[in-house]
Amino acid sequence: MAPGSPTGSPTGSPPGSAPGVPSPPGVLRIGNASGFYGDRFDALREMLTGGPLDVLTGDYLAELTMLILGRDRLKNPDAGYAKTFLRQLEEGLGLAHERGVRIVTNAGGLNPAGLAAAVRALAERVSVPVRVAHVEGDDLLARGGWGDGVLTANAYLGGAGIAACLRAGADVVVTGRVTDAALVTGPAAAHFGWDLTGPDDPDRPGDLDALAGAVVAGHVLECGTQATGGNYSFFTRHDIRRPGFPLAEIHADGSAVITKHDGTGGVVDVGTVTAQLLYETGGARYAGPDVTARLDTVRLDQDGPDRVRISGVRGEPPPPDLKVGLNRLGGLRNEIVFVLTGLDIDAKARLVRGQVEDALAGRRPAEVRWELARTDRPDADTEETASALLRLVVRDSDPEVVGRAVSGAAVELALGSYPGFHVTAPPGKGVPYGVFEAAYVDASEVAHTAVLPDGRRVAVPTPLRTTALEPVPAPPLPAPLPTGLPTRRAPLGLVVGARSGDKGGDANVGVWARSEDGWRWLAHELTTDRFRELIPESRELTVVRHLLPRLRAVNFTVEGLLGEGVAAQARFDPQAKALGEWLRARHADIPEVLL
Repeated sequence: MAPGSPTGSPTGSPPGSAPGVPSPPGVLRIGNASGFYGDRFDALREMLTGGPLDVLTGDYLAELTMLILGRDRLKNPDAGYAKTFLRQLEEGLGLAHERGVRIVTNAGGLNPAGLAAAVRALAERVSVPVRVAHVEGDDLLARGGWGDGVLTANAYLGGAGIAACLRAGADVVVTGRVTDAALVTGPAAAHFGWDLTGPDDPDRPGDLDALAGAVVAGHVLECGTQATGGNYSFFTRHDIRRPGFPLAEIHADGSAVITKHDGTGGVVDVGTVTAQLLYETGGARYAGPDVTARLDTVRLDQDGPDRVRISGVRGEPPPPDLKVGLNRLGGLRNEIVFVLTGLDIDAKARLVRGQVEDALAGRRPAEVRWELARTDRPDADTEETASALLRLVVRDSDPEVVGRAVSGAAVELALGSYPGFHVTAPPGKGVPYGVFEAAYVDASEVAHTAVLPDGRRVAVPTPLRTTALEPVPAPPLPAPLPTGLPTRRAPLGLVVGARSGDKGGDANVGVWARSEDGWRWLAHELTTDRFRELIPESRELTVVRHLLPRLRAVNFTVEGLLGEGVAAQARFDPQAKALGEWLRARHADIPEVLL
């Protein structure tokens, strides 16, 4: 791999070019090979061999992942990074070297220096000459003051450290906790020469718009095949058995085309890109450490088969503070699922619940939750479809209270409870669960550092101009459909798509219409009050609605729906992954012209 010039353009053959396949002039091709720790193992090889690339990124981190890595580090101080990435590199490092593709990943987790050293050792073992750099400074655990039991405390850094490493000629850049979009803004800034510190003059926008465009492209890429038809509401209209991973063709002005390698599965269209763009976002201002991107300015256009152009994105200075993700051990949890079969399901549930509650009276856990899932059908032709599930979840800090006390209470009922008594798995000991919280620190207090391939440590400056985050005034509603149109009672999902996910203890549900008339109806129909009616769990919670007319979308934030976050497992669907699909399955009076 050849070192980059000040704008990141390698000497010799174009970066990422396969033999006889030059990169288009003025375009940086950035691909993704991982959306989470545990994603498709072969993706790195597939992306390197499937077509031309300049940069290949891998996103391995999430709130839950940081907790897992924190527990790994407790057992072994040299651990704390995504080991899967190293195994992928055993073959992938040579392929990247042959094709001139640079690799940028946050697989360093809690130990980017350790992973960088491991990559160097691997490169020596497989005889591939690469220059490895890493980014650090996000780990703020030693700073203290986070409260009891905090296991990890990591600031979300931007792409400036990555850009510094690439400009110094790095072939592989390993980071700890950066924003997911930083894996794209960093390489793009290095390649095109964008200024990540920005002007301090409010009348000079600098490269904010270009950076905002790269942030949007990075957000689309970050979850891998979710941009190419994976987890897509209208999946039945496409072959998505093995969707290809996405890539972005980024231009110097920050506009981009989202696509995938030729011949790979899945689909890239305005719908798949809209779905991913709404995923785990909130209002019109999408804040990050490099720039605040205005999602209400995004324009999406189909640019050919499996090609969607992103343009028009406006950028604003980033906020002065960095988000810090905190993970702590919250205690221990246990779970028992009772199977109730046949007749008298409600009576059987009342009986066993009362028996267990009586048994726990002397040593009741701090939290006890019951949920009855009526999965049974009348006159069922299999025992499984004749059965309902009664789920008990307990939490406490005392391992005895959630362990032996609970398992004993359940086991001792085996011959003296409801007819057909059995459970889905033998009850066992309590297991630790985590709690995620967000804190904020001034960006100037975080020692964002690029450790270059030659070992030099370079302090990464913070942006010169910042702006406190404020909500954008609500845009005007579109004109409603004419009154008096015939309607039909039908599922919402016949006319709208949805994508949902988690942000700490909050859930996000993005809903979009596929036509302009559908948008006119959606914007007036799906208010916050209507959302609460359709999703009863949200009725006592704060629900905030954001309108994004250019995307024909409404984006809801349901505050506190997920309790203390995914690691706490407070809900049947702890990451709200299927919340949007539940919403789509609810019925409404829909104008027949939309059906």
